[in-house]
Amino acid sequence: MLTAIHISKSYETPRGPLPILKDVSLTLDRGGAAAIMGPSGSGKSTLLYILGALDPPTSGSVSLDGRDPFRLNEREQAAFRNRRIGFVFQDHSLLPQCSVLENVLAPTLVAPPDGGDPKQDESRARELLTQVGLADRLEHRPGELSGGEKQRAAIARALVREPLLVLCDEPTGNLDRASADNVASLLLELHRRRQTILIVVTHSAALAERFPLRYEMREGKLVQEKGEGDRR
Repeated sequence: MLTAIHISKSYETPRGPLPILKDVSLTLDRGGAAAIMGPSGSGKSTLLYILGALDPPTSGSVSLDGRDPFRLNEREQAAFRNRRIGFVFQDHSLLPQCSVLENVLAPTLVAPPDGGDPKQDESRARELLTQVGLADRLEHRPGELSGGEKQRAAIARALVREPLLVLCDEPTGNLDRASADNVASLLLELHRRRQTILIVVTHSAALAERFPLRYEMREGKLVQEKGEGDRR
């Protein structure tokens, strides 16, 4: 379960604290999926980074699977993120000098010494790349892939450590409509298959409408939208 309770975030400026998030609370069980919309600067990405243990809240608490990552020391927190959280960003952030397979395996290379078996990691990476339709692209470099293929590789990388929580920041923002639809379908299908907790921040109403839970950031507050559920 993911639980965020009374999260607030502000940044210090010469004119005083600048509030970004105001008393945000959110709970999602395993298998839950939510989309968060809102204008630029509304705090969507800030909330995502807090949920992903990349940026601490000014106040409030976050718990994933019963643990508050912000109570861990720096090393423990990094290991927690590596094992429990997967990230997909608008800019796929693939390493240009590495093959697709090597990119997907990257999170396993920085895992703690007892983080897993290298042979099992590679087997899982190959399986994921097959599931995302890149079985024939294992040795290609990112520069040889289309935008949609790069994002599919990024999804496989996010899942290679079998995380409980998958966080996506504008995962279809740089894609054409057909590629965006394919990536959205892939995200939701892998989510259902693996029963992760999936949260997507997006400007795309078409993507958000495919999620059973939809929220909007309004003046730093998270407001749940009423909808018809997952349209797939």
